[in-house]
Amino acid sequence: MDFRVFVEPQQGASYTDQLVVARTAEALGYSGFFRSDHYVAMSGDGMPGPTDSWVTLGALARETSSIRLGTLVTSATFRHPGPLAVSIAQVDAMSGGRVEVGIGTGWFEREHQAYGIPFPPPSERFARLTEQLEIVTGLWNTPPSQTFDYAGTHYALCDCPALPKPVQRPHPPIIIGGLGTRRTPALAATFADEFNVPFARLDTVAAQYQRVADAVDSVGRSPDSMTYSAAFVLCAGRDDAELTRRAAAIGRELAEMRSNSPLVGTPAEIVERLGPFAAAGVERVYLQLLDLADLDHLELFAAEVIRQL
Repeated sequence: MDFRVFVEPQQGASYTDQLVVARTAEALGYSGFFRSDHYVAMSGDGMPGPTDSWVTLGALARETSSIRLGTLVTSATFRHPGPLAVSIAQVDAMSGGRVEVGIGTGWFEREHQAYGIPFPPPSERFARLTEQLEIVTGLWNTPPSQTFDYAGTHYALCDCPALPKPVQRPHPPIIIGGLGTRRTPALAATFADEFNVPFARLDTVAAQYQRVADAVDSVGRSPDSMTYSAAFVLCAGRDDAELTRRAAAIGRELAEMRSNSPLVGTPAEIVERLGPFAAAGVERVYLQLLDLADLDHLELFAAEVIRQL
């Protein structure tokens, strides 16, 4: 099982805070540092204010050397697909080919209102996401010296030079996730290298993986061409006192967290609780680290959980 660190900087984290976590995660052997793509905190004041995901990843690309970098997930409402493809390709080059792209429809209406970003209804957001994936992958896959054209309902590109190309070929891995039962698995089977189920129960994870596996099979892909991942909030501790302290630091109740995340408990408890998720097909786990100042948290998990798995 592969483990990655996942942070939510909109809740209150500077670039420097994220850099320290990314470097710590790299030194401890985590395979990836991923961040959300939000501009408004879901709770609290979010001080000192939001940081842009792709600006942050571009900087981290130059200040790390081996850890994978990406988003969970880029909001398709925030950026036009052409400039997004340019940004990702540039960060991929800056990192030496370590970028991965989680992308979704966008869901948090309040941040769109706060920053003047249009927020269409769900059906249109999904249609826009589909067109964005067609455009971004189309730009990256266009042979050098050829141009790319696209005429969709929401986006149109004419005589685009389709540059720059990312370092990774044919393109950086694409991550799609969610709980949609029909369109989401089909979209993942068409475009994704990884499918992620965030913050869900075991039965939900297993059912959604099966839907995606069926969709992968239906388009003629090899079953092992898709990586299956999940994200869970992290609260690990050597004893109840440490667990209670860490839960309180992020404004959560320990009992509530234990009921909905396998990454809550002592190292031995977490290893045991991850077993059924591994059996259900989880190959990669994103640890949602909400207290970015608690670097000992990452060290404990690496030393006592990852070592056993």
